[in-house]
Amino acid sequence: MHTDDEANLNLITEKVIGCAFKVGNKLGCGFLEKCYRNAMALELTKAGLHVETEHPIAVLYDGVVIGEYFADLLVENQVVVELKASKGIDDAGKDICLLIHFGKRVEIKRIVRPGLNLQN
Repeated sequence: MHTDDEANLNLITEKVIGCAFKVGNKLGCGFLEKCYRNAMALELTKAGLHVETEHPIAVLYDGVVIGEYFADLLVENQVVVELKASKGIDDAGKDICLLIHFGKRVEIKRIVRPGLNLQN
């Protein structure tokens, strides 16, 4: 991955994280994931980012599509954002993924595909 691509991904994830804190501070905890997803999509759009909700991603096993995974948000067609509104965060994603848990406080886990040299 080129340095410009890395810088762009870092900029996108910084904006997503900023939006997550804004949503968490405004909504607090206790809502369904759907509410956080919709609020995040609104904030990301206001931040000038292209966002898709419930974006389908093919699940491959031995090169065969075995199902479909629906990412909560796909930002700029590059960053998968998986939202959680309950305890626990699991790894998921493409090259880079942000898992955001809205609870008593906002928790964010940034996952980078092994082999990518993005600084965490």
